[in-house]
Amino acid sequence: MTSKSQPEDILERIASAKRADLTKLRAEVPQSELEKQVTPRAAGAFRKALLTQRTGRRAGQPDCAVIAEAKKASPSRGLLCADYDAARIARGYERAGARAVSVLTDGEFFQGSLDDLRRVKAAISLPVLRKDFTLDEYHVYEAAAAGADAILLIATLLQPKEIATLLGLSNGLGLDALVEVHTAQELQAALEAGSQIIGVNNRNLNNFEISLNISFELIDLIQDNVVAVSESGLRSAADLERLQAAGFDAFLIGERLLAEPDPGVALRQLLDGVPARSSVPN
Repeated sequence: MTSKSQPEDILERIASAKRADLTKLRAEVPQSELEKQVTPRAAGAFRKALLTQRTGRRAGQPDCAVIAEAKKASPSRGLLCADYDAARIARGYERAGARAVSVLTDGEFFQGSLDDLRRVKAAISLPVLRKDFTLDEYHVYEAAAAGADAILLIATLLQPKEIATLLGLSNGLGLDALVEVHTAQELQAALEAGSQIIGVNNRNLNNFEISLNISFELIDLIQDNVVAVSESGLRSAADLERLQAAGFDAFLIGERLLAEPDPGVALRQLLDGVPARSSVPN
């Protein structure tokens, strides 16, 4: 009897494909051309959106800041949305109360594109995160030229000096950076590099196993002045309530919403399920 095969290291496959693709990208559109397409602006719009208190009809809610994700497919789940329209999904998220929208732009493994990001940016007023595997300064210029407000940096794929370099470049181009970690060691490296927004990924990207315990284990290591985002495996209002009580400022949610017929309605129902709370006692 043969044993069950171990999960493939998809993360390294993706990273290798990204590195191999850089030569082709630079030949098609030189970095100097991308630099000309970047509109000067100040960084901070994405971070501010996650921290700003809500007002109006949802002012009585516990201020759940959700980065809602638009993606067509994933290596672990396959096709998520056959009738995929990133702009339509993003508009639904905005109506539902999302603070920001994350757009998967990787084509080979997630069936996304930078055109998806451009369409989303044109369709909504919320800040937009380019969700991709940023490995090189070229990728940062790509994101800025496409109109992104923030980029993703995955700590396990980068050396601490690379994180610091890409953080500095993104800030100079007017982009925030969500630095994603999965272990205490990665978190320490991200903080030492100067990260101001930390995403704790509850999914092990090497084998896709998910545990919310990762967030609970790491939150006490994140300083109060750093925005803490919990990512992956968030299924219910109770999950958000528990993580918020533990100290998380925001939540990145994708597949939970995209599995529903109307992702925007699903987000609204999720947020409405978080119990309202009165003002914090002295």
